[in-house]
Amino acid sequence: MNSPPLGPKPKSALPLHLANGGSPLHETKESRDRKERENLFASIKSANTQRQPVDLNQPNEYFSRSAPGPSRGRATSGIKDLLEEKPARDPRDEISPPTPSLSRPESPYTQYPTIDFDGLSWPSVGTKARLEATPEEAEERRHKLTGAVRTILECIGEDPTREGLLETPDRYAKALMFLTKGYEENLRDIVNGAVFHEDHDELVIVKDIEVFSMCEHHLVPFIGKMHVGYIPNRRVIGLSKIARIAEMFARRLQLQEKLTKQVALALSEVLEPLGVGVVMESSHLCMSMRGVQKTGSTTMTSCMLGRMRTTAKTREEFLNLIGRR
Repeated sequence: MNSPPLGPKPKSALPLHLANGGSPLHETKESRDRKERENLFASIKSANTQRQPVDLNQPNEYFSRSAPGPSRGRATSGIKDLLEEKPARDPRDEISPPTPSLSRPESPYTQYPTIDFDGLSWPSVGTKARLEATPEEAEERRHKLTGAVRTILECIGEDPTREGLLETPDRYAKALMFLTKGYEENLRDIVNGAVFHEDHDELVIVKDIEVFSMCEHHLVPFIGKMHVGYIPNRRVIGLSKIARIAEMFARRLQLQEKLTKQVALALSEVLEPLGVGVVMESSHLCMSMRGVQKTGSTTMTSCMLGRMRTTAKTREEFLNLIGRR
């Protein structure tokens, strides 16, 4: 008895990357860590560039042109089509390609800036001139700032010549230069060679680092604590240097989100560790003494790199340890 002819061989249910080798989504550790640093560098740099504000008074084209009707799927589809065809208000808002499925996906930024070790760490436009100023130029700068503070006092209806305010402009000018002294510091001088070879591959954590900084939106303080941890890769850093790095970046006009990333990236650049985690919690006076006036609110931000970002258990261990009292 003749057997029936065989049909085409059925397709295997085995994924191609299992049948033919490794998955294209699996990057090497070095490649992944490099991308994380590059992406976060870019996000910090983008925060210092000019932005085009969103005009909320303009009609919302995304929703006004979507298909009417009760179907939620149709409206969502219309918005997606418009997002694809309408250019972003800001180039950084362009839709980014999907990232590999990790414990936490990487940031979508793709520019490639670096820390300036020889000069300043993420300097602003006029920072180098301030750093390299002669004593005469520094005195002229302080005198100019003193005059600006005197003008502010006049504009709010005060008399800068009365006894209580007579020296205030000069005092405030000196205080503001101290509160922003981080612009004049750089990572190389802060670390000062305090990096040592040590065969330790477990978490190193410095928690409850007091941080005082100035909100760049309202020029009022925000105060809090920072917790920093890293997994060494045969190198450790002097513990006090971690607090000094946090201090350097805090003594500037800052956003808490940016400050958290800068500390994490600086430590990653100096040590090239297996992972870095930074968590910051603070109270913003721009939110408690003005505006919404919510005095009990606390803002928390985090930045995770390397194994802290890609491995949930490692991240959980770090978060549990900094949460213990």
